[in-house]
Amino acid sequence: MAINLINVGTANQGDGDPLRDAFVKANDMFTELYSDDAGDVGSIIGGTGLEVDSATGDVTVSISDDGVGHDQLSARYTEIQDIATTSGTIALDASSYAAFNLTGTLGTATLDIQNIKTGQVIDIILSGSLASAVITLSASTFTTVAINKVGSTSLDTAATNILQVLCVDDTAADAILTWAVASYATGTTV
Repeated sequence: MAINLINVGTANQGDGDPLRDAFVKANDMFTELYSDDAGDVGSIIGGTGLEVDSATGDVTVSISDDGVGHDQLSARYTEIQDIATTSGTIALDASSYAAFNLTGTLGTATLDIQNIKTGQVIDIILSGSLASAVITLSASTFTTVAINKVGSTSLDTAATNILQVLCVDDTAADAILTWAVASYATGTTV
């Protein structure tokens, strides 16, 4: 049904639609809106990365396979934070960053991992002078948390290290994080 405007006429001139006719038009248009009349929608087309199961009527919109690319991901999966703080408690907000570059002369520091979600992995690059580094992990945004080391490698104070943290469970009651550390150098040989 095309729009059926009510002729309101000129004020107090009696040249508009009679009251009953106006409300009949209003009722007809509201009835059409509430009856889910798919005939008025010519077609629905999925945009980039989206699929639709029908062009009219009840339509389900879904994300296509490979429909989400790097540019559509949130900052928690794409951004890197450079941190010059070298001691004390250092907040690592996993809702805003995927990787953290800690540089300088690292001393005694607590890396407080915040807002990490189940399945999320964050990378922490420790570079600079690590000779006096004593690193502790915490996760203050959880009520209780188990932080478990994977493997037997420890911090190599003579090299650049990558510390990877995986969130196994992000529920406040029993959050679980696992971590592993390894030193690395540039190169392409595996």
